[in-house]
Amino acid sequence: MSPKVKSFCIRFSIILLVLAGTMAFLSCMSQAPDNIGLKNGKLTSCPSTPNCVCSQQDSTADSHFIEPLSYGSLSKEEVMAHIKTAISSMPRTEIISEDDTYLHLVCTSLVFRFKDDLEIFIDTENKMIHYRSASRVGHSDLGVNRKRVDELKKKLSALLK
Repeated sequence: MSPKVKSFCIRFSIILLVLAGTMAFLSCMSQAPDNIGLKNGKLTSCPSTPNCVCSQQDSTADSHFIEPLSYGSLSKEEVMAHIKTAISSMPRTEIISEDDTYLHLVCTSLVFRFKDDLEIFIDTENKMIHYRSASRVGHSDLGVNRKRVDELKKKLSALLK
């Protein structure tokens, strides 16, 4: 191996190690946010960063908005059972807290162990299931939170029929 190639490989390896270490550090330092839960019967709106989606966002034109899911004439108990069935197939997802209409879950990424908070609210008055999914650290999530909620809604849609 030539000295230039060897030097490049060493520098590249160091850069990768520094990046991996930084990612691991950020993952370990992520704390649960203080805006989890319902406030006046609503999920908290997303911050300005693009790493969050919410079906109760202030404006449907907002880039953070994601459609809620209607559940028709089912009881909240039936809906909650279907939600738990759907989330049981989601890897690295843990229920943190729950009551009869609300779930707070933490979803952990595979490689760097980043934690995202997923909230699900059964709005019994309007017969809707609302969602909020947000990253704890970073600016962009490369669409992970929107994809997570879309996949959950797809699973729930099949179960609610």
